[in-house]
Amino acid sequence: MLEKIKVFYQVVDSGSFSQAAQVLHMAPSSIARNIDILEQQLKTTLFKRSTRQLILTEEGSYFYQQSGKLVEDADTLLAEMRGSRDIPQGMLRISVFESFGNLCLAPIIPEFLQLYPNVQITLELENKVVDLHRDNVDLAIRIGIPQDSGLKARKLLNHPTLLAASPRYLNQHSAITQPSDLHEHNCLLISQERQVNHWYFSQGNTKQKVAVKGNFMSKGGSPLLTAALKDAGVLLLSQWMVKPYLESKQLVNILPNWTVGHWDNGSGEIFALYKSAQYPKPHISAFLDFIVKKLAENYLTDEG
Repeated sequence: MLEKIKVFYQVVDSGSFSQAAQVLHMAPSSIARNIDILEQQLKTTLFKRSTRQLILTEEGSYFYQQSGKLVEDADTLLAEMRGSRDIPQGMLRISVFESFGNLCLAPIIPEFLQLYPNVQITLELENKVVDLHRDNVDLAIRIGIPQDSGLKARKLLNHPTLLAASPRYLNQHSAITQPSDLHEHNCLLISQERQVNHWYFSQGNTKQKVAVKGNFMSKGGSPLLTAALKDAGVLLLSQWMVKPYLESKQLVNILPNWTVGHWDNGSGEIFALYKSAQYPKPHISAFLDFIVKKLAENYLTDEG
């Protein structure tokens, strides 16, 4: 039964019988037969099957979560008996929001691939929430404390945000000495599909919620950063994105004595999310350890 559970696991991770068959070097018909037998033994239906997609039933999702430790413990025991650990290898699919993927991950991935030449990485830059099971994603990197209790999370980086604008923009517009002054300014906005956008400020026990408006929105931060550098308006972005431009004086930090964010009491942290029903596979674990180390070298020491 354990081998059939492993087949079931691979089907969930791969997203289809055919992809699981490629990974396990089995015929798709053998994959389907293993699942059929497992469902008969469990006396339950694990998948809703259609010609377009494969979706876990409620029972299937519960079985996936509860049987994960059994599969991992069996693999760990076999590795210990063989006297070796698995070498990181295989495809690693990563979903990451566009700005972080471009600026923080893309520059360090080549070094990781040199260390682990048997790993292949697919990097998907997208500013949307993905379903790790349905979308066949191994790691999702997102801002904020994860809401999905069915996933494991590892903190990668603090995520402080700050206000900035170009010197030329500030010279041509009214002074910004307090958060409410932003009512009179063109603000470059992260698109959140809201009728009214707000920025949230705090200073000690004082909190302010400021409605902001502007003529340019984007789901990603990079276009807004480019616009700010072209004197288009006031920017609220991650410190790790704007820091080089503050140092070069292309941008100026505004209201530095205030803490500011896109959400009230929003998390200022970036997490890597992965499936919780299993310990990370060797290539996932190796990648997590690598980026935590590299991000600490590149960013955490600079944040104090």
